[in-house]
Amino acid sequence: MNRTILAATLVIGPAMMSMAQGPRRGAPSPVPPAVPPRPLIANAEAVRSCESLRSVAVANTTIESAAVEPGIGASSEVCRVTATVTHPPAGDRVKVFIGLPVKNWNGRFQGTGGGGFSGGNPNGVRPPAALGYAAGATDTGHEAASGGFALDANGRLNWMLIRDNAYLGIHEMTVIGKVLTESFYGKAPRHSYFSGCSTGGRQALMEAQRYPQDYDGVVAGAPAINWTKLHVEQLWGQLVMKESDHFVPQCKFAAATVAAVSACDAIDGVRDGVIEDPKRCTFDPKALLDAPAGECGALTAADVDVIRKIWQGPRRRDGSFLWYGLAPGGDFGGVSATGGTPLAGRPMGITLDWWKYFLAQNPQFDWTTLTFPAYEQFWDQSNEEFGAVIGTDNPDLSGFRERGGKAIVWHGWADSLIYPE
Repeated sequence: MNRTILAATLVIGPAMMSMAQGPRRGAPSPVPPAVPPRPLIANAEAVRSCESLRSVAVANTTIESAAVEPGIGASSEVCRVTATVTHPPAGDRVKVFIGLPVKNWNGRFQGTGGGGFSGGNPNGVRPPAALGYAAGATDTGHEAASGGFALDANGRLNWMLIRDNAYLGIHEMTVIGKVLTESFYGKAPRHSYFSGCSTGGRQALMEAQRYPQDYDGVVAGAPAINWTKLHVEQLWGQLVMKESDHFVPQCKFAAATVAAVSACDAIDGVRDGVIEDPKRCTFDPKALLDAPAGECGALTAADVDVIRKIWQGPRRRDGSFLWYGLAPGGDFGGVSATGGTPLAGRPMGITLDWWKYFLAQNPQFDWTTLTFPAYEQFWDQSNEEFGAVIGTDNPDLSGFRERGGKAIVWHGWADSLIYPE
């Protein structure tokens, strides 16, 4: 739940667009319908049939289908193309989905992203195509939403599929999308943009860092930038509760959130049920001791200790910093969920996939066997083994800046899955 938006407009080029924030206080304003952008190329129409795109030659690519389908609502029909890219001799198969408006092309190409371990969705091209964009999406080499693709049939890391998901799939989709766009309209896109959230936000920044020529602009929403850190951090709260033999019920977590918001809401001078800047919130969890939590009863010292450690974030056994914690005001249930009888932890599935398939490299890995010493080792392994392939936390965007690229990065202060800090 992103209740307060942390506007982080990334100024890396001249005439950079600023991120416009809507009203944050009171009832939310209705979202206006999307308005098609003005065309950049006059009278841009198809110069060939959709079906003829099957004959377009792209290296290591098979055009599997090309057919016209209805648009959304009153929008133009769309030429839908499906292609498969391989990287010999690996034998991988990256599916690429392209949507080309038959009429009223606006002269632009838009790439779309995915979520979790899913690289994207074939239906992701429909909304931008309805606005006149030539659009692209990809499965980045695997169809399932699971992280199981990371292991091959012999239980070893499948580095080709990992690279496809980390960065190659989006790049290949972009290259193919631009080739098909130019073939269909007889003109190359005047501008190209990428838009995504969460994993899609990571993909946006990966493009800006690794392939700065691909896009003129990217919008990275709630980006999973520190992928190799955040997925280890997401098990921290569960480990804290397991190792202390004390799982906290959700009603007590909710009471802690309410108390933190009540204590820090007015820091910005307005009481609106939102902590404007959690970094300025100095609420001490010890104030929660004996506080009522409805049917859960009063919060105990054990509850307070768990809450303090989740807000604080992962630490090594010597107390040194590993990573950031949940911002006060955020929902504990995102990655520190509990439930059942007897009460037990309920880690998020995406988190467990990272631990099973990438770190332990064992689909049968049982997180409840984890200890604090093992957690530290897995933390180091995650960053050392996978940082170079999937990390997108390189602050050097000079290549993207120098080619005139522009980026908008936004994140929710109360994000309960990808902590904003």
